[in-house]
Amino acid sequence: MQSLKLKIAEKISALYPDAALDAQKLCELFDATPDLKLGDFTLACFKLAKVLRNSPQRIADFLKSELEGGLDALERIESVNGYLNFFVSDAYKLNFVKAMDSLGADYGKNTDGEGKTMCIDYSSPNIAKPFHIGHLGTTVIGNSIKRLFQFSGYNCVGINHLGDWGTQFGKLIVAYKLWGDKEKIKTDGINELARIYKLFYDKALEDPTLDEKALEEFSKMEKGDEENLAIWKWFKEISLDGKFMNVYKLLGIEFESYAGESFYIDKTDAVVKELEEKGLLEESDGAMIVRLDDYNMPPCIVLKKDGSTIYATRDIAAALYRKQTYDFDECIYVTDAGQSLHFKQVFKVLGLMGREWNDKLVHVPYGKISINGQKLATRTGNVVLLEDLFRDATDRVRRIIEEKNPDRENKDEVARSVGIGAVIFNQLSASRIKDVNFVWEDALNFDGNTGPYAQYTYARSCSVLEKAGDCKEVSAVALNDDEKELIGILSKFPQKVRAARLDYEPSTVTRYILELCQCFNRFYHNCPILKADDATKAVRVMLCRVTKNVLGNALWIIGLERPEKI
Repeated sequence: MQSLKLKIAEKISALYPDAALDAQKLCELFDATPDLKLGDFTLACFKLAKVLRNSPQRIADFLKSELEGGLDALERIESVNGYLNFFVSDAYKLNFVKAMDSLGADYGKNTDGEGKTMCIDYSSPNIAKPFHIGHLGTTVIGNSIKRLFQFSGYNCVGINHLGDWGTQFGKLIVAYKLWGDKEKIKTDGINELARIYKLFYDKALEDPTLDEKALEEFSKMEKGDEENLAIWKWFKEISLDGKFMNVYKLLGIEFESYAGESFYIDKTDAVVKELEEKGLLEESDGAMIVRLDDYNMPPCIVLKKDGSTIYATRDIAAALYRKQTYDFDECIYVTDAGQSLHFKQVFKVLGLMGREWNDKLVHVPYGKISINGQKLATRTGNVVLLEDLFRDATDRVRRIIEEKNPDRENKDEVARSVGIGAVIFNQLSASRIKDVNFVWEDALNFDGNTGPYAQYTYARSCSVLEKAGDCKEVSAVALNDDEKELIGILSKFPQKVRAARLDYEPSTVTRYILELCQCFNRFYHNCPILKADDATKAVRVMLCRVTKNVLGNALWIIGLERPEKI
């Protein structure tokens, strides 16, 4: 319907040449009506009253008189209490659905990103630590944002900026040298590394000299100590070959780059040298910093007192490398909101270095996650491992299938798809910036507005199409309210996708999915499809087909699988 709204907006703009109304912005003022009896969409003339210097009702009356009869697509226009309500003809709606249907899976895509490259830094867990619920946000939000850009034609480079450098490895090396067992680490992998890391934390509370030893061990790493680097490389291999890749496989996520922090170590000297040459670097209590007082920010630390780099140094080097390597049009960083200041500092330092493309760097924050109200902390062991969460979700779905449909084929595959989908949907159902208190029962709730409900609706549309077989060509029929409502919601898909991408907000898509599922299921229950007369059946089967395509694309965007049978 967007093209029709734009035509109306252009006509309105032409009626007020002195007001310089922008048709595209005017188009955004159209809203859906709360009830089809009030029209298919409406324009609240209150929003134009100030610029047009007239009352909303007079504006609505004038526009009604000028627009009526000017577009064949409109059945009629009503002016009611300052609102201009538009009723679209059934013929136009049917032609619109035919156009959606002819595009198939391409309906909703756009070419905004044609010829453009977007880099996205997301997931990025710390190696040698468990992949836990705290990583779920950045991983599934980042994956969905990447897919939103891919759906809009961008060349997307997914970067897993692994946390594979820093003082925590000094702590882990100390723990390994004091209490580690090589054979046990070979057997238990990350779980054993997590155990000795927690042991270090506990012991350091009693013996502060352990923290000093950790700094020394990390400093030795930075200076090329062969023993420490060999241990570090071993820990990294254990992480990537084990739990990390298993989780990404379960989520269906792939990255174009796994260049972590360590990749940029040999590139930080050039950063420090340039900052010095441009007079941006100065000493403060033994550390080297870039002052940002003029921008109401604390200084950005570049080198610590012992001369070792810090993650800001490595992020500056990473941005420079990514621009040189990928020549991105936009580079997105998906991390929790607690890192907002860090990225403001890094982006500002790059600007001070003369990199005018620093305004193409975007931090996309999301809320913190807690477990039953308690803060996550690997060192204290207060974490829920993602593999455990996915396994529990899968087991729960399998039990439901065994109870309701024991003869179902591919039970394990469906259980995995639906169980993991429930966890992803739960994470993406609310605005990304909201804090999340993780509760097992909520994450694995399959009733109501959930991922399983959306996947089941998709499977229902597939089932209808499988049973329908070939239908006659669609001809003109009178549409009922359920059919009109479904057409209206299907027509929103392109705008919802674009809004989600511009706001970096996957929950816009999840909310749309629920709206579409609820509407389609009402249509399914109220409108006989297979037993309808030929002309009506053809229209309703076409609506099922478009729903399948739209819902399938929407599920793909948020990272859910699309089982055709559940």
